[in-house]
Amino acid sequence: MSSKDLRAPAYGRVLLKLSGEALSGRQRHGLHEGTLRRIAGEVGDVLALGVETAIVVGGGNICRGLHAQELGVDRISGDHMGMLATVINALAFRDVMEKQGIAARVLTAFELPAMAETYSPSRAAHHLARRRAVIFAGGTGNPFFSTDTAAALRALEVGAEVILKATKVDGVYDSDPVKKRAAKKFDRISYQEVLKRRLKFMDATAVSLCMDNALPIVVFNLKGKGNVRRVVCAEALGTVIS
Repeated sequence: MSSKDLRAPAYGRVLLKLSGEALSGRQRHGLHEGTLRRIAGEVGDVLALGVETAIVVGGGNICRGLHAQELGVDRISGDHMGMLATVINALAFRDVMEKQGIAARVLTAFELPAMAETYSPSRAAHHLARRRAVIFAGGTGNPFFSTDTAAALRALEVGAEVILKATKVDGVYDSDPVKKRAAKKFDRISYQEVLKRRLKFMDATAVSLCMDNALPIVVFNLKGKGNVRRVVCAEALGTVIS
C-alpha cells in the first residue's frame, strides 16, 4: 500500500455534487449501469474512511427545465419535470449503492412517501451520523433554482465542510478547455474572481451562497479512478474555490 493510500481524510462531512450527465457515462441520455456502479464504489470508499457523505444529484440526463421550455412547456412546469428527473437518478443511485452493501437513503425536497423520505436537516443529520450515504433529490423544491444552488443550500443546512463538485474536466478554467487549448486552469481562485469573470462551472447564486458562508468548493474530474477519495484526502487535484 502506498503512502497516498494511507492519507487521512481532510474533512469529516462532505457534500458531493453529481450532475445528471455524470450518471449517463458515455451515453447522451439516461443512466449507465457501469458508471453508476463505479461512482457508488467511490462513495463507498469515502464512507469507509469515516467521512459522512451527502450527495446532490442533477437530472439533466433525463430532463432539464430549460430544455423543456424549448418544447413549449412553461418554465415552472419544466423545472418541476427536472426535479422529478433528479428523483429518478437518486433512486437508481441508491439501489446501486445498496447492492454493493453501502447503506444509503434518498431524501426529497417534496413529499413522495411511497418512494423516499421527505427532507429535513435533522433527518439528514441522523442518517449521516450513522454512516449512511444521503442522497438529496428534488433540488430546492422550488422552480428557478438549479441543483447547484440546492447543493450549496443542503451543504450549509447539514453542516458539510466542503462541496465537491464533480465534472467532466479537471478543474476551473478561464475559458472552455474543450474549445480552447490555451485555456488556463486555476489551482485556486476566490469566489469574487469567479463571479467577476462569470465562470460557468456553477451558477452565480450557488457561488454567492458559498461565499457568504465561507463554504469552500473543490471542482474536480470525476472520471479519474479514486478521485473522490483523493479530493476528500485533500490531494492537489482540481480547483479550490474559497
